[in-house]
Amino acid sequence: MKKKVMLGMSGGVDSSVAAAILKKQGYDVIGVTLQIWPEILCGPQPEGGCCSLSAVEDARKVAFQLDIPYYVLNFQDIFEKNVIKYFIEEYTKGRTPNPCIACNRYVKFEAMLNKAVSMDIDYVATGHYAKIEYDDVLGRYLLKKSATDKKDQTYALYNMNQYQLERTLFPIGDFNKEQVRQIAEELGFVVADKPDSQEICFVTDNNYAGFISSRLTEPMPPGNFVDTEGNILGRHKGIYNYTVGQRKGLGLSLGQPMYVVKLDVENNEVVLGKSGKEYSDGLIASDLNWIAFDNLNSTRKAMAKVRYSAKETEATISPIDNEKIKVEFTSPQRAITPGQSIVFYDGDVVLGGGVIEEQINK
Repeated sequence: MKKKVMLGMSGGVDSSVAAAILKKQGYDVIGVTLQIWPEILCGPQPEGGCCSLSAVEDARKVAFQLDIPYYVLNFQDIFEKNVIKYFIEEYTKGRTPNPCIACNRYVKFEAMLNKAVSMDIDYVATGHYAKIEYDDVLGRYLLKKSATDKKDQTYALYNMNQYQLERTLFPIGDFNKEQVRQIAEELGFVVADKPDSQEICFVTDNNYAGFISSRLTEPMPPGNFVDTEGNILGRHKGIYNYTVGQRKGLGLSLGQPMYVVKLDVENNEVVLGKSGKEYSDGLIASDLNWIAFDNLNSTRKAMAKVRYSAKETEATISPIDNEKIKVEFTSPQRAITPGQSIVFYDGDVVLGGGVIEEQINK
């Protein structure tokens, strides 16, 4: 009997080609689009938005062409609670969230997988650029980088556990984007040339502060910009408008470039520093998830990324306790941002990661 796979279809080229590959490999593929945005966001939006009619129709067309069943699943409540609410709360706490990581963690590889299991479906799959392999020596599943560093998405998948890895397929992990588009073109998919979706799907105009403001029951008060010595430099519009490392859009003229180096929620202050002050020697991280081993029991070296777009850098990881680690970098890193994730690698293997709590300096 064929193994069944529930494939998340966004209406984009990656998940469409993933469907074709899975079917060619002999799986019984069931395509689904997750309806995740609140109704208030499902009005006019950019072409290809993941809640848009065009996204659903594109996914439906590909499913019809491949002759696979296709459904739309309502996950709005789960997305609202675990992604949108988290996004807003983190910004109001002076932290910078990563909603894509939260969506993968709670929606795609928890809620969707639970739904698949309840329907006696063997696996879930997505169009992520990543690979999963079982290591006989370690006796565990490993998350590995995709064939292309340019599109590798393992940074956003580090929260996956052994149960999820065992039941997940990443069909395009061995391909690069150009190959994926070529396959889509050869198959005559209408999405072959469709642009990639925007980074945060539910902020359709890319105005994070505006979105947060529209969802707050009470407006956050303005406060002071201060320098690293505490001198007042001006007034800010509310903590959630800023993020560590930011230089543009401060609304100040100070005669030299100044960067956000800290968001002090307790005193409602945005701390600015001169060029160089935005670099830190290390960090403390919590909310840890390890993939390649159960726990970090001793100090070790690893390569680390402090954001999706950052280059890997050498670091020393030391356990503080079972809930926190200290990370020291070989060279100072720019804009280490509380609320973002740090992910650790050994070659192409994802060791695990955690959420940045604070910067540290020697």
